[in-house]
Amino acid sequence: MTALFKKGSEMLFIIKTKSEDILMMMSNKITGVPLCYQMTSTTKSPVLKETQYFDKTPCGIRTQNIWFPHLIPPPIYLLSPNSGTQYFTASEVVDFEDAIRAHKPWLESLLLKSGAILFRGFPVTSPSDFNMVIEAFGYPEFPYNGGIAPRTQVLGRVYTANESPLDMEIPFHHEMAYAADFPTKLFFFCEEEPGAGGETPIVLSHIIYEKMKAIHPDFVDQLEKHGLKYIKIAPEDDDPSFHSGTSWKSLFKTDDKSVAEDRAAKREIKLEWIGTTAKLTRNPLPAIGFDKENDRKTWFNTILAAYSEPESEKFGPPKTSAELGNGDPVDDDVLKDVLKIMKEECVAIPWKKGDVLLINNLTVLHGRRPLVRPPRRILASLCK
Repeated sequence: MTALFKKGSEMLFIIKTKSEDILMMMSNKITGVPLCYQMTSTTKSPVLKETQYFDKTPCGIRTQNIWFPHLIPPPIYLLSPNSGTQYFTASEVVDFEDAIRAHKPWLESLLLKSGAILFRGFPVTSPSDFNMVIEAFGYPEFPYNGGIAPRTQVLGRVYTANESPLDMEIPFHHEMAYAADFPTKLFFFCEEEPGAGGETPIVLSHIIYEKMKAIHPDFVDQLEKHGLKYIKIAPEDDDPSFHSGTSWKSLFKTDDKSVAEDRAAKREIKLEWIGTTAKLTRNPLPAIGFDKENDRKTWFNTILAAYSEPESEKFGPPKTSAELGNGDPVDDDVLKDVLKIMKEECVAIPWKKGDVLLINNLTVLHGRRPLVRPPRRILASLCK
């Protein structure tokens, strides 16, 4: 099954940056790439062979309509099948699953190195196909208990992604970093390709930590010492107009206030009633993680939940907020700077129908850009 991962027109290249070398894989229709490698395959595993040089550019790389800033984008491995056909048989879907199982150690090594793998052009056309791909990897399912984003189960391990209005931006975050228990891996599947916009930008978490440590060392020290407290105003009913609009009934799976109080206490969440609305304050949680595989600290939090719409320049929306574990507020300048850094350092590849994106939730933050032109349907699955 190695032929499924054989590289023909796809290229792996290294971008020389100020801080580190970045590995990525995209189309060979590129200009401005310092060094390019081609991936081929052997009977056991793909290998890299140096093929050619391209002219350097001081401002970044462009591949068709995709722009990568010269500053450090996260490395993404993009894998495509050797076949050029757009139509797949049931046996080819099974072949893809078998290839995943056979090459799982290699794929996991790519994920540890890069933080994300984008599978493009493989025979994944439906939610059931996506579910089979998830199962092929063999990761245990992470139950979405206590999540604050509105989601609906589609089938099996497949759920809708955040159901808030698609023209709404979702801030960068590590999935469920506001909870003591969180998934380690995320799968996304593009069932309907966006007309324009609606990308899922990703950014390396350790880069954010390093840059914030450099410009806000005192704040980062306080963050490491005290952690963060996340506060949510949960309505009685789900609010689909907000990216964190899950109701307290959905969060605690009950419409009984006393049961909700008991379940909140078990999760170490302070619950205060404001009429039929619940104010939920979580105990302080670590806001800085540690990537053991690469021996570096990460920006493992969802502090931008305290940030409203970027264009409004307003902070601390009433529905969600975050503060230091000792109760001190987060300075507005800190929020502005972390958002600026994330936007500078991120990569956002336009979705194509059938894309499957695998993200290491421990090392990569993700978000959602506003949809400019419908449609868009992205499905998701969380793994332990």
